[in-house]
Formats: sequence, structure tokens, C-alpha cells
Amino acid sequence: MEVITIFLKQSKGSNGRIFLSFVHGYRINGKVKHKTIEKIGYLDELEKIYDDPIAHFKAIAKERNAKNYARKKIEIDIEKNLADNENCRKNLGYAIPKRIYSLLGINKFFQNKQKHLNIDYNLNSIFSLLVFRRILFPGSKKRDFEKRDFFFDKYDFSLDDVYRSLDHFAAYSEPLQKFLHEQICKTIGRDGKLGYYDVTNYYFEIPYDDEDEYDDDGNLVKKGLRKKGPSKEHRPDPIVQMGLLMDSNGIPMAFNTFSGAESEKKSLLPLIRRVKRDYNLERIIVVADRGLNTSDNTAFLAGVNDDDSRGYDGYVYGQSVLGADKEFKEWVLNPDGYIKTIETDKNGDEYTVKYKSRIYAKTIQLENRQGKRNLKMTIYQKQLVFYSEKYAKKQEKERDLVIKKALDLIANPGKYTRATSVGAAGYVKNIKFNKKTGEIADGLNLLLDIEKIKEEEKFDGYYSIVTSEKHLSDQEIREIYRQLWEIEDSFKITKSELKTRPIFVRTREHINAHFLVCFVALLILRILEFKLGKKYSIRRIRESLIEYSCTYIEQNIHVFNYRDEILCSLEKIFDLNLKKKYMSTSEIKKILEYHK
Repeated sequence: MEVITIFLKQSKGSNGRIFLSFVHGYRINGKVKHKTIEKIGYLDELEKIYDDPIAHFKAIAKERNAKNYARKKIEIDIEKNLADNENCRKNLGYAIPKRIYSLLGINKFFQNKQKHLNIDYNLNSIFSLLVFRRILFPGSKKRDFEKRDFFFDKYDFSLDDVYRSLDHFAAYSEPLQKFLHEQICKTIGRDGKLGYYDVTNYYFEIPYDDEDEYDDDGNLVKKGLRKKGPSKEHRPDPIVQMGLLMDSNGIPMAFNTFSGAESEKKSLLPLIRRVKRDYNLERIIVVADRGLNTSDNTAFLAGVNDDDSRGYDGYVYGQSVLGADKEFKEWVLNPDGYIKTIETDKNGDEYTVKYKSRIYAKTIQLENRQGKRNLKMTIYQKQLVFYSEKYAKKQEKERDLVIKKALDLIANPGKYTRATSVGAAGYVKNIKFNKKTGEIADGLNLLLDIEKIKEEEKFDGYYSIVTSEKHLSDQEIREIYRQLWEIEDSFKITKSELKTRPIFVRTREHINAHFLVCFVALLILRILEFKLGKKYSIRRIRESLIEYSCTYIEQNIHVFNYRDEILCSLEKIFDLNLKKKYMSTSEIKKILEYHK
């Protein structure tokens, strides 16, 4: 027998009088039964003694329940066996992401969208499962469905429903991104003046590209999404690229996806246009790595930017020193104008830093309507160059390793291909690759490029930043650019923690839905990181939430055996009690039934 609770029962007799009694509710073999444990008396007689007998005895029942639960003892049958395929463990760590999910109103977003759809499955239920599983136990959509019972929420849908819903998620991707931005502005606060942007790619373990789609007249309708291109992992597989925009707190703002065969340089402007249009931002300063530093991007962001104007939007770009023109390199190596400082790293070691800047009228070339790059535009940008003794030593060590690999490549060219020789091949003269196999061609006089190595050595330790924000100090610009590591870290999180790749879905819509789920999962984790004061890494936060699981023992009671400093902090932030070792199902449901 499993006791549920004590409650006050009101029974109306044949004489019309109401009789009060205390009743135990209990469960036998899953069925709820009632048993009278104490007769109290007739209501009309009790009204002579108490102002409100019902309220009085309900309070007594509540008090008894509290006392009974406090001293409740659980009897365990140590001889009891597990049934075949029985799993008594469930995770409650997902309750924290669920709080953020509800705080952002994602559940309401899908509820409103579903009103206009003729479907019999719950979009929010499916989306929430995919997001929570992605945060804690990332895997395929099929595995997410199979392991849905590891959470306490009831997910009443089929695997086919999961795949059907992906088409809807893809259609709602941009509206949801806009909605989330608005909710973050309301509930958390967002500095949308700075937008950190970068691109990475994700591979598919398939041997072929997606085909392009054409109409009957032979005009291109839609480019294939999964295409072979420059892979971050140097894999030969087709890839899809993702551009991600984040705010200065490291919280994602928006994302886009595009073909693996397209240049990442062209991905920035469509996303910025959409964000400016949909997010009601008057001005945004884009912070990006040197790969996005192109004439088209600069012209779009700088606009009419004379010596006294801040232009339209703005940019803070990294710039390649080695890839710059002769005049810029000469300015970098010229010792005049540098300011020297001593800085300290996280280990307490001191190192030398020097820097200088200038306002420079730069002429860029843009495409005309015919596609010829012969339109000239002059922009005024602030150019900064920094030298770090620590960075110089790092570059020297990295180059030595690459040179060592290059020498081995020269001695043993048969060991290497285009993919495996990345980096080292740049230091080898006369090297050529077979276009089909990627192998190094035979009979070549391979030589180490000593001149190139010597030229690069001159610029060890130097890095450059260019910006439209001429009014900012050198150190302010440097600090803004330093935050770019957060977006790089976000990509690492999506790949390592959230396991965004490899991707197992096939269609364009399902791929975009997959990235939307990953985006929302990353968003929730970044918000948690922010609320925790960035004291803990995403990995630590995930580990803590994963560990906060429980085991069902007996009599509707679950036992918890994990607690750490992150959970202690989270229960204060969200006003929860996560310290109890034993918890009833009803208590767990109260934690999960959060509504903002």
C-alpha cells in the first residue's frame, strides 16, 4: 500500500446533513483507494464550536500531511528484482533549462503558431524535447525520441511526428529568432550595439554533394545546401556553413545557414540586413575576424564615412599583417610611434606589449552593376597594430612545428595529400596536387621556401585591427576585439558539447530545423552562463545538470545523490529547493510546472 495524502471528506447523508471525516488516499496496484481514518462529526454541530469548521479541519489535514511526510519511513524490499528493460532513473537537471525556455516564452510562441495549423501533435512538446536533449544528451532525433522517458514530462507523440515537425520548425526559424531577441531584451537585457559575427562549417558523412535545382528553362532555382568546400576539420565530406551573430555578453542574436561551396565572406551582409530590419536596431558595430574583412562588407557597414563622421553602422575587423600591402607593412615595422607597456598573463607572468594607431584614408574597390570591380570608394578608418612578446613566442613555436612537417613532406611526399598537408604545403616550393585524388604529384623538385619563412619571421608577434570607430581609444578597440573569442568558443561548444555534427537529417528544411534546435540550446546555455556570472564554463554547467538525476525507490519517492556548487547557485537564482535527498513525484512536478 502506498499512502498518498490525508484530506477532509464531506459526506451528505440521507437526512441532508453533512458529515466530516479524515480520509487516507492510497494506491494499490496503480488504483487510488480511500479509507476513513477518523470521524469528526456533523457540520451543523461543529459550526457551534468553530467559526469555519471546514477551514479549521482542512488546516489540520494539511498539518498532519506535513508531519507525516517529515517522519515518513520507506520500506524497501531488498529481494525485489528489476523487470526486463526497466529504468528507474530520471533526470531533473533539465528543469533549469526549462525555466529559461519558459522565461523566454518559447512554449507560448509555438502554442500561438499551432493555432493556425491542422496537425494533431504538439509542436512545443516536440521542440522542447529536442532542445533539452540537445543541451544534456545530444544525439540523433531518433535517439531523442527513444530516450524521452528519461525526463519527467510526458511526451505524447510518435517518431514520425518528430520528423514532420521539423518542416514547421524550419519555417519558423527567423520569426523565432526575432521573438527570442525581443524576449531577451525584456527579461534579461541585451546590448545590441555590438554584434560579434563568425562562420564555421559542419560536415555530413555522405560521399556526394546536394544537386542544384533548375526550372524548365534551365535557370537556377535553388542551390544545393550540402556541398564540398573548405572544411574547418580538413575533411573531404560535404559541409553546411553557419554564420552566428552574438551580443557583447556572448548571448546569440541570430544565425543563418548557407551552402558549403559559397564564400563565407558573402554571408555577413544578408544576416546584418535581416537583423537591422527585424530587430529594430538603429546602429550595429560588427566585430569579426579578418576572413570577413572585405571591401563589400566594409563599404556596407561604413557608408559615407568622412573624417568627422561615424558612418552608418560600423565595424571592428581583424586584419592580416602578412596579407597587407607594402605601405602598411612598412608602417608596422617602423619603430616610430609605438607605446610600450608591460602586461601580466593569467599565470602572473609579465610580458612586453607595444601598440600604435593612425587614421588612414583607405581606397577600396567595389563591383559595378556588370560585376566588374572598378568602382572606387575612400573610407577613413582607424588602423591599430599591436606587438605582443608572448604572441611572438607562440607564433615561433607554431611555425617550427609546421616547418618540421614541411621537411617531412619533402622527404616523404607519398605520406601526404592536399588534406593532410595543410599548413606545411605553404612552406614547400614547386608542390602540386592531383585534382582528383589530392595526392602530391610525382617527380617534383620539392624545396623548403626559406625566403617565405624569413619574411614571416619579421612579423612575429604583430596583429592588426581596423575599425570605423575612430573616436574609440586604442585599448577600447582592443578590448572589443578580444571578446571575439566568445563566438569562437560558442562554435566549439556546438561541436563538442552539443554535438551539432555530424548531421543525420537530409533535407534542407530538416537541416535548418536541426540548426535552430542547436541555436536555442546554445542560447539557453549562454543565458545560464551569464546568470551564473560567467563563473563556470558551459561544460561544467552541463555536467552539473546531467548529474542532477534521481532514482525511483518506493512509495512514490525518488532519491537524489548529487549536489555541487553550481546547483547551489542555480537554486538561489531560480528560487528552488534542490538540496532534498528524497523527493516525491508531486514535489518534482512543482519544480517542473514553472510559469513566468
